[in-house]
Amino acid sequence: MGAAVARPRSALAYNEYKMSENLSSNSLAVCHECDWVAAVPHLSWGESAQCPRCNHKLVQRQHVGTQAEIAWGLGALLALVVALSFEFVSFETSGISHRIVFVDTALALFNYDYVVLGALVFTTTVLLPAIYLSIILYLDIGLALGREFPGTGALASLLRPIAPWIMSDVFIIGVLVSLVKIVTLADIHIGPSFFAFCAYAMLMLRAIAGFDPELLWDKIAGPSHPPQGARAGCTAQEQGITDCNACGALFEFAQGQPCPRCGRKHREFNLGRLQVTWALLLTSAVLMVPANVLPILRTSSLGTTDAQTIVGGAWYLAQHGSLPIAIIIFVASIVVPIIKIIALAWLCLKAQSQEVENHHEKMQLYRLTELIGRWSMIDVYVVAVLASLVQAGFFMTISPGPAALYFAGVVIATMIAAMTFDTRLLWQNRGQPTINLRLPGHWRPALQHKAEDVP
Repeated sequence: MGAAVARPRSALAYNEYKMSENLSSNSLAVCHECDWVAAVPHLSWGESAQCPRCNHKLVQRQHVGTQAEIAWGLGALLALVVALSFEFVSFETSGISHRIVFVDTALALFNYDYVVLGALVFTTTVLLPAIYLSIILYLDIGLALGREFPGTGALASLLRPIAPWIMSDVFIIGVLVSLVKIVTLADIHIGPSFFAFCAYAMLMLRAIAGFDPELLWDKIAGPSHPPQGARAGCTAQEQGITDCNACGALFEFAQGQPCPRCGRKHREFNLGRLQVTWALLLTSAVLMVPANVLPILRTSSLGTTDAQTIVGGAWYLAQHGSLPIAIIIFVASIVVPIIKIIALAWLCLKAQSQEVENHHEKMQLYRLTELIGRWSMIDVYVVAVLASLVQAGFFMTISPGPAALYFAGVVIATMIAAMTFDTRLLWQNRGQPTINLRLPGHWRPALQHKAEDVP
């Protein structure tokens, strides 16, 4: 960095230059999961650096340029527009047919006075993904033009919080489960919007996977420089520094001080946060009772009404030759929420006791609960699809039951509980680690030296 370097003239070339320049030298990074400060070596495109203490991925360099990000974003938005414009799926029985478009899955819940449930379905499958893609396009187009549009920093800070609530991929599984449940009762026809929605979900996942928040903020606000005296090989708390959870900037710790680069307030490091996690876990446990006791679906046919619980629905599928689907429903709707509540409660107890053993096992358990939690939304989407699709009057009608709302509350509460749990509390009084650098598809031999020794 000592000698002057000629910079490319065009905006796009300049952005690529800045990214390459940012990758060319070592930098410090604070692990969000254990608070360890590590020196990140030079990373080429596609490489990732892991925390030497807890193996959390610190940095992943995505080989996606600005033009590619714009292409993925525009493709996803176009597919979403198509998915909202044409027939999604149709249902026919006893000469009576019913066709729906995608938004009917949310509108049907509104019509049954489940306003919160309908809003949740629409928000997680359409609204938040559309906002995410729009922000990506807004930022990338500004960078491509070499201009900073109004509100760039505020919008960029929204991308990370939005990403966990994008569930278009989970919705597709919910649709497939719904169709399996009624395929023996009626003729089902898949419309063009379903395939467009599948394309939209895949493009959405690609856009999220290609997002590199550190590089984005380097392009928006310039590279972040750690405070004077900051070093690798110990925790950020010991040095009186912290990092921004939105843009990754390192700065000196001060009560209530916002990030100097993006203006977001940093997370406080204390046991008080566990009270919020405990409250959410208790809420989840209480909601699990009505979610499993009350009916989640009501099927009316020829004057009779059959109420079905979550377990009853899985049992029905198993009895009618759909054992794999029954297992998916049972695991996603019963096993996963219970395991997640128990696992997070156990982790809270361990954090309070400040136990110094089995840290890696605890982190693996936490990451598992964080990964699987969103897939419990499958049952909520099954209710939305069936309640909108199966409307054949006197012959057959499916309506949502009160358990659907309680179960959605369980899913949301457990997801927020996992987000509020501060994993750094599990790593207090822990010794020094070694560092690993991960390459695409294989492991580079471990460097086998202490993090503070990395140049």
